[in-house]
Amino acid sequence: MGNAGAQQVVLDTAGLDVLFEALRSRHYRVVGPRVRDQAIVYDDIETVSDLPRGWTDEQDGGHYRLIKRDDQALFGYVVGPHSWKTYLHPPRQRLWTAKRTNGAVEVTADETANPRYAFIGVRACELNAIAIQDRVLMGGPFADPHYQVRREDAFLVAVNCGQAGGTCFCTSMKTGPKADSGFDLALTEIADSADARFVVEVGSEAGQEILSTLPSELATDDDLATADEIVERTTASMGREMPESDLRDLLLDNLEHSRWDDVAERCLTCGNCTMVCPTCFCTSVEDTSDLTGTETARERRWDSCFTMDFSYIHGGSVRQSSKSRYRQWMTHKLATWFDQFGSSGCVGCGRCITWCPVGIDITEEVRAIQGETEEWRK
Repeated sequence: MGNAGAQQVVLDTAGLDVLFEALRSRHYRVVGPRVRDQAIVYDDIETVSDLPRGWTDEQDGGHYRLIKRDDQALFGYVVGPHSWKTYLHPPRQRLWTAKRTNGAVEVTADETANPRYAFIGVRACELNAIAIQDRVLMGGPFADPHYQVRREDAFLVAVNCGQAGGTCFCTSMKTGPKADSGFDLALTEIADSADARFVVEVGSEAGQEILSTLPSELATDDDLATADEIVERTTASMGREMPESDLRDLLLDNLEHSRWDDVAERCLTCGNCTMVCPTCFCTSVEDTSDLTGTETARERRWDSCFTMDFSYIHGGSVRQSSKSRYRQWMTHKLATWFDQFGSSGCVGCGRCITWCPVGIDITEEVRAIQGETEEWRK
């Protein structure tokens, strides 16, 4: 994707409604942010009125709250508990069913559904997370067909971040806050007390085709300058920062560091960090049968390296202590992921910090192993 030479335009909120309708007319299922259960989550949306207008989120370690904004921004939040992998790599996926009739067993593979998603409000860190899952689930010789069919037909509308959250550190991971690639359309929201307007950048031919049908006007130099200022301000206001060092070598050279014992005393091994992480991809399989034993099914479901069963082999679990399980997660995410997939497995979205019940901070743990103190945060 990419169309850097295209003239940027401006949409208003009415134009955004036309965009949603244009996507539905092309048989996309439009999914975006909306307020539910005191959080901003991803769900089906019909019109601009479904978006979290005038809401933002307050985030810190183990802390998430919705609060009202002073303006009517539609995308004036950061990221919530959901990530787009919920749709591309769903928590439960039926793989096959089997039925026994007159002594014969017939196995039927699950037909991979293609819901043809259009995602609205994808942040730069999330675009990078999707790119990482692309490499994991489609980049090798054995592509996941369920992921592939959902991913290849998806339409991505990115939104450049207008603010940084208390647990965000995408700048230090070089994954945001501006969307550079991987999108069909990218919006920068310019909000005021009355309404909002959006500077639009095209990232693909599909994006250009849809944009050409929308009511828009050419972006002025002032519009472009304001959009740049918004991103620059967000870049300078990250709530967290990952140390600049060779994290792979740092962690792999310190597998017996005393900090692993310290974090183990706090970690509940609940697996929240892996569930909210936009790149974690580990799964297990589960077989079920009906009461008569004539029909069975196999489902794939999300799993976590924080569970005892995840590393279970004959004789017991390989990683029995919370220390070993947390160390496995963090060293895989920041170190051995490079060996497997050529990049870090972390995009700096901060979800693992926000949604950890005890507020364990991955950036703090790296700094502790590096020998630094928390003075940088004071």
